[in-house]
Amino acid sequence: MTEDDTQEPKTDGGGGTGIVAPDDETPTWRQRKERTQGLSRLTYEYFERARREDEDLRRESDYVERDVLAFPTWPHEIVRNLAITSFFVGMILFLSATLPPHIANPANTNVTPGIILPDWYLYWSFGLLKLGPLNPELSILGGAKLMSDRTYGVLANGVIVGFIAIVPFLNKGSARRPVEQPFWAAVGVAGVTFAFTISVLSVKNLMPMDVHLLFDLTFFAPFVTGCLTYAVLKTMREGYMYDLNRRYYRLRPPK
Repeated sequence: MTEDDTQEPKTDGGGGTGIVAPDDETPTWRQRKERTQGLSRLTYEYFERARREDEDLRRESDYVERDVLAFPTWPHEIVRNLAITSFFVGMILFLSATLPPHIANPANTNVTPGIILPDWYLYWSFGLLKLGPLNPELSILGGAKLMSDRTYGVLANGVIVGFIAIVPFLNKGSARRPVEQPFWAAVGVAGVTFAFTISVLSVKNLMPMDVHLLFDLTFFAPFVTGCLTYAVLKTMREGYMYDLNRRYYRLRPPK
């Protein structure tokens, strides 16, 4: 065993916290292993070191250098992700133990349920099948519809899925934050809102709301949320948030 392996781990002598050794006095692997006290201690040391390194970078580096400088995967990213994962797994186990799901009676295969719905994550697609009021009636056909409401809903699914698939080819910018491209961020928010409202429309029989009002809100709410998102992001880009993010914009100036 060398002298470095037997000596006590050093701590900060100056303005440090005294918890984590500075970079030039990092303890050896053996010393780190001997003082390890489990995930909680490792997580605490990670956050403490990350906080101090961030303060050092703010004080010693300019904006551009600080932005391009990164932290290593181990232990910074691994410890952080492990701590977050452990928290959520613990919450899931806690909820499953304290609030177990109710097991109902087995389904009767000889009786058709009164309400048939798909899984919740397909409600948006099921709602597109209920767009019959938007299916135009052509006077040239004597007031008849060109296609059935069922076919119209299937085509609506194809249009929506096709639009989602083509968005990455339409927006080829290098933006990483919504404030950089408010328009496309607003389109995304409007799309998420429409997915929610069309899902609510799919279960309109269960909603205590007028069907006509619910149908109008299905298309009006996404438009409103999209406009609000665009206005807020433009304000953040040109107002006080621009001053707060000027370090970021030195690398990626607004267009």
